[in-house]
Amino acid sequence: MHIQFPSKPTLPRACWEGRITAGSPGMPPHETETELVPQSSDKTLYCEAEPPPTVEKVKPARENSETDLEIEDNEKFFTTGQKELYLEACKLVGVVPVSYFIRNMEESCVNLNHHGLGPRGTKAIAIALVSNTAVTKLELEDNCIMEEGVLSLVEMLQENYYLQEMNISNNHLGLEGARIISDFFERNSSSIWNLELSGNDFKEESAAPLCQALSTNYRIKKLDLSHNQFSDIGGEQLGQMLAINVGLTSLDLSWNNFHTRGAVALCNGLRGNVTLTKLDLSMNGLGNEGAVALGEVLRLNSCLVYLDVGGNDIGNEGASKISKGLESNESLRVLKLFLNPISMDGAILLILAIKRNPKSRMEELDISNVLVSEQFMKTLDGVYAVHPQLDVVFKAVQGLSAKKTIFLLTNPMKLIQNYADQHKITVMDFFKSLNPTGTMKMSVDEFQKVMIEQTKVPLNQYQVREVIKKLDEKTGMVNFSFLNTMKP
Repeated sequence: MHIQFPSKPTLPRACWEGRITAGSPGMPPHETETELVPQSSDKTLYCEAEPPPTVEKVKPARENSETDLEIEDNEKFFTTGQKELYLEACKLVGVVPVSYFIRNMEESCVNLNHHGLGPRGTKAIAIALVSNTAVTKLELEDNCIMEEGVLSLVEMLQENYYLQEMNISNNHLGLEGARIISDFFERNSSSIWNLELSGNDFKEESAAPLCQALSTNYRIKKLDLSHNQFSDIGGEQLGQMLAINVGLTSLDLSWNNFHTRGAVALCNGLRGNVTLTKLDLSMNGLGNEGAVALGEVLRLNSCLVYLDVGGNDIGNEGASKISKGLESNESLRVLKLFLNPISMDGAILLILAIKRNPKSRMEELDISNVLVSEQFMKTLDGVYAVHPQLDVVFKAVQGLSAKKTIFLLTNPMKLIQNYADQHKITVMDFFKSLNPTGTMKMSVDEFQKVMIEQTKVPLNQYQVREVIKKLDEKTGMVNFSFLNTMKP
């Protein structure tokens, strides 16, 4: 029996072919015997078929409980042919259709995570997406698609230029899956810019093909390779790739097995990289020696904005090396060092390095496992005076009295609201009275100064910073115009 899909949409080319042998008349679809015919990628996919029967809009009868298909009375399915195409593809490969996909195949984002598709179910989805122009984001995490399913997806991507984001994490792709993906993306023949490959059993040998593809690929901007098994050899491959890659802006390598050698290689690649702005290396094993290389990267790299090296066994010695880089870095805004054995001494080195750098753009320093002292807080006051945009996240303050703790943690906006209520004015009126120009905006520096100096609502440095967080537009300006709806 030859199968012919509806005249629109058609399947231009890929490498799926099948032969369906029907059983006795009246045999239900799930009992159809399907035989897949292997072929080379040079062959053309075509499906010949009889035109679908005219569909009358009547309420469907109750479906067999063994099927996942739910037929809905939706006009778009009868006009586009997408539903019929998918149903025929399911018959071709011998799988039960997924009702969620049918209901959402014309939405921009389709989330099929944890649906148990397997390779054949993925193949049916891929066939249906060849000519789909609506879906731009496809989520297929945890479907055990393996290398067969990946092959179907990359063949679909040869024809579909509308799909831009794809998540195929936790799918047991292994080395062969890595090779299939690499061969395809090495040709830059896709519109995919966000690719998630977390948790796919990629080991050292998978790094070489992936890095070879990424060395020349300029379309992929965001890549997730976390929760794999790359170690120092993989780190060397990735470092070489980063040295010449001109596409990636975000790279997640967390939860791998990089140690000193791999960390040094990665950092060497980052020195000359001019596009990567976000790098996640958390939960690896960089150690203090890796921190030496990180400090050098921060000194030379002018692109990184976000760096996460939490959980990397970096102590005070490593913090000292990183602080050297912070003294001259002018691009980094977020540095996460949580879950590292850094004490208050290392924390002081870090914040003083930021203070000594007048061009620092640091907005967040995460040392949230560090217990600090009141002396540290006084030092931090001086840092905030130079960089009011900075937020240092620490665990707690040692030996702080209950009274001081309450004063430190009191919500400053509540204090301002109480003052406004007592004087029968609005909160916006309070802020406007602090601005000599009477406008709704002030620079962060000016606002911080007047808030500390004003005596109407006494606030400490930390409370002022909390107010700035609420009003800062992340442009160096505070804006309190939205407060005009708050009543006295």
